Amino acid sequence: CHLQRLGKDRLYVLSIGDDELHEDDAAYRLAQALMGEGVEIQGEPKEGKINIIASHDGLLKIDTERLKAFNMVGEVMCATLHNNTFVRKGQLVAGTRAIPLVVKRTVVDEAVRATANNGRSCVIQVKALKRPRAGVVITGNEVYYGRIKDAFKPIIENKIKQFNGEIVGVYYAPDDAEYIEARLRELVEAGADLLITTGGMSVDPDDVTRFAIRNLGVKEMHYGSAVLPGAMFLVAYLEESGVRSQKSEGNDGKNPLIPILGIPACGMYHRTTIFDLVLPRVLAGEHIGREELAEMGHGGLCLNCKECRYPVCPFGK
Repeated sequence: CHLQRLGKDRLYVLSIGDDELHEDDAAYRLAQALMGEGVEIQGEPKEGKINIIASHDGLLKIDTERLKAFNMVGEVMCATLHNNTFVRKGQLVAGTRAIPLVVKRTVVDEAVRATANNGRSCVIQVKALKRPRAGVVITGNEVYYGRIKDAFKPIIENKIKQFNGEIVGVYYAPDDAEYIEARLRELVEAGADLLITTGGMSVDPDDVTRFAIRNLGVKEMHYGSAVLPGAMFLVAYLEESGVRSQKSEGNDGKNPLIPILGIPACGMYHRTTIFDLVLPRVLAGEHIGREELAEMGHGGLCLNCKECRYPVCPFGK
């Protein structure tokens, strides 16, 4: 018969005790314990496995310590995409299941407890991204004086549009710290909530972009990252009240920090750089400081593949 052709010579009757759960019922409990904001269950369990998908576009955040603790329980498992992956609505981000057909309730209870962090269960969540209003200053005498054609503007515009953002203004500036600083201030007055500079990040005496940023009176600034390409990247934070007038567009009476991202020249020559790793995290409201830039060293080496497949590759993972 068909069952014998499948290698099944006997039929068994399953009896589930009061202290046990069927794999499908266990999967529901496990998924609910793992899920935070921005994710949901997809469909019904199948053979004890249940999928978790993104409820909206955003940045996938995985509490890797809690995930490890969950998987250490035994007889249960959860597999996810990498932390800090940008995902789209409906995209599969994780799968969980009870491994045996029938699992003890105590095992499921232990797994649920393992997901708790300060009383909250949010091992898997998707953070919504803010739509940026970006102001861009493209620096360099060679571009400002028309000696070469600018290649940065379309690159930056395309990356901002990927996150449904808008460009409030693009300025070209020579290698003059005061001029660059003035253009940045004008962009803040125009309502920019994200500032991006390109070029002028090297160690040559006429690379003055970072000095212009410092002269803005930024609250903090970090120059250099553990990512290739992008070692000369800069991130800084500017208090909005220190630059923007009370009547300017975008002022809501609060005093938020405006991120400033300084992209070195590598951003022109490489399709994917540290900018692609940092931008979605900044838009998710995360603070990128020295520690975060240092942590990016693990997985921060781009292989410069002939055909770039980012983000389906090891870069930034």
